Amino acid sequence: MRHVISALVMNEPGVLAGVANMFSARGFNIDSLVVGRTEDPGLSRMTIVVVGDDNTLEQVSRQLAKLVPVVQVRNFKSAAYIERDLALLTVGVGPEQRHDVIEVVNLFRGKVVDVAPTSLVVELAGTEEKVEAFIELIRPYGIKELARTGVIAMARGTQPVKSAAAAAAPGGKRVRSMDAPATAALPPS
Repeated sequence: MRHVISALVMNEPGVLAGVANMFSARGFNIDSLVVGRTEDPGLSRMTIVVVGDDNTLEQVSRQLAKLVPVVQVRNFKSAAYIERDLALLTVGVGPEQRHDVIEVVNLFRGKVVDVAPTSLVVELAGTEEKVEAFIELIRPYGIKELARTGVIAMARGTQPVKSAAAAAAPGGKRVRSMDAPATAALPPS
């Protein structure tokens, strides 16, 4: 089963290596791992996609929450969430087929971000499934280069706290939580 986990971590050297090593030590292959800045300059958000059974993943989530630089962990298994993957593709296409490729790009709500005599660079954001479907449709035209960000995810809307541990600690101290609620509602995607 595919699982998406979000971990809020402190910006410290070695955090990424520690998290990756923890997953590796438990025999999990990380399908996607994205780390990026948050609204707080002292924190980063890791979005990790793994495939595994529910029991083992629950154990891994708990152990991830125990790592010192990890502030908060959320498994989106039973939560409404939004996920996005970004892809940039260079498609080898001349003027005679350019219109066909642009039509497919428009159907997928992508953007052509560069045009050259024998190629187009396309930007596409969406779910993994959408990006994969687009790649398969464009493949016959000739993909010269492909770069993907991996999955990023956030909770949708305001969701209830599932445990008392998710409540904020007094005095602004770091809080560890397995299922912290979203703090602000997001518009529909």
